[in-house]
Amino acid sequence: MKQPKPNFYNLAWRWHFYAGLFVAPFMVMLALTGIIYLFKPQLDSLMYSSLLNVPAGHHTVPADDLLQKVKSAYPRGQVTQYLPPANAERSAQFVVKNAGHELNVFVDPYHGDILGEQDAKQNLQALARAIHGELMIGTVGDRLIELAAGWGVVLVVSGVFLWWPRGQAAGILWPRLNSRGRVLWRDLHAVTGFWGAALLLVMLLSGMTWTGFWGKQYAQVWNVFPAAMWNNVPTSDVEAGSLNNAARQTVPWAMENTPMPMSGDHAEHMAHGGMQHGPAAPIISLQDVQNIAVERKVEPGYSITLPTTATGVFTIAVFADDPRNDATLHVDQYTGKVLADVRFEHYGAVARATEIGVMLHEGKMFGTFNQIVVLLICLMILLSAASGVVIWWKRRPQGKFGVPPLRHDLPKWKTGVAIMLVLAVVFPLVGASLVVWLLDRLLLSRLGRQTESASTSS
Repeated sequence: MKQPKPNFYNLAWRWHFYAGLFVAPFMVMLALTGIIYLFKPQLDSLMYSSLLNVPAGHHTVPADDLLQKVKSAYPRGQVTQYLPPANAERSAQFVVKNAGHELNVFVDPYHGDILGEQDAKQNLQALARAIHGELMIGTVGDRLIELAAGWGVVLVVSGVFLWWPRGQAAGILWPRLNSRGRVLWRDLHAVTGFWGAALLLVMLLSGMTWTGFWGKQYAQVWNVFPAAMWNNVPTSDVEAGSLNNAARQTVPWAMENTPMPMSGDHAEHMAHGGMQHGPAAPIISLQDVQNIAVERKVEPGYSITLPTTATGVFTIAVFADDPRNDATLHVDQYTGKVLADVRFEHYGAVARATEIGVMLHEGKMFGTFNQIVVLLICLMILLSAASGVVIWWKRRPQGKFGVPPLRHDLPKWKTGVAIMLVLAVVFPLVGASLVVWLLDRLLLSRLGRQTESASTSS
């Protein structure tokens, strides 16, 4: 009897299986590290209370005096950033590069006492963020995360098709809790995946905007500002995104591919030693820069990044929980002139939507409610991954670790191929991996046929 030819449903099922096989470990890791970073405010207050909290006082010490205290404590260190207290009961913070380490140094803003230090890249939240973003292995990790997120989209799309109702509601909109064994696990997997599909897509797509390949292309297409915004100031070939790294976010996503302005003009640089790329020698004080932030009503919680070269600028930036309060200001280190002041209203429509998506992704937009929603999504991911493994284990070929057998009694879905092609184009790394997989399948099947033909003829 001739074996029926596998239809698209079976192909979608295979894609779903292989995507799950690759994606599941990454999704579990992203969910677990995401939960840790999601509750950063609560965990920080619990773990680092002695560093973060101070009794409210009446008069604060000027920022430059605090800076001198830190420089005296770390004579060989380089202070790169200052974070003024976010409120009256919070400490001030300096970021110091010292002996090969990046340190967060906490200072009492009322007395100038150094409260302690924290390794900026080895604390719980920084580690969770670095693993979440690039597996702590740089560009390779970033590409793996991007590939997993792209295949995560394939997983959701193929999963929704496989879930699509065919005349019954039980096991579709709610699980059959009175069932046992594989049926119950299948219902938990399918129903949980369906109700969370839209939210998971939002999480995957908003997360991918940070990736180094797809995210960068996306930003270059959609994240644009009028060139006139920088017409009257000299700009460098350094982008604002250079202020961000895997463990620390300084400028908002929308600002990452904007140019960094330069301080002063050529004559001023010559007057300060003639080296445009020499060390920074700011004339304005750190307190002056803080006063600019206050005068321009930048939301508390902002950071001030110090210039590192003679042409560098002070950068005031806040990546606000509510993106409408985002602000990025570049200040000339010699004159105190604000060279650029970019706010949410200057973003394009797509950049605004992306920033809102990122804040929803991080659970910051609507406070505790947003955290609970994202926590439920993370738990859904963990349940889906666990139930998927159980389903595979119960359906695997007897005594083997292979793919469960195909079914041939289900309808075709002709538009599915078109959707997969669109996904392959939209997410190039997915398309590249799909091409490699198809070539591998074709070559292996041809080789298999040749081997079978050779053995038959002999």
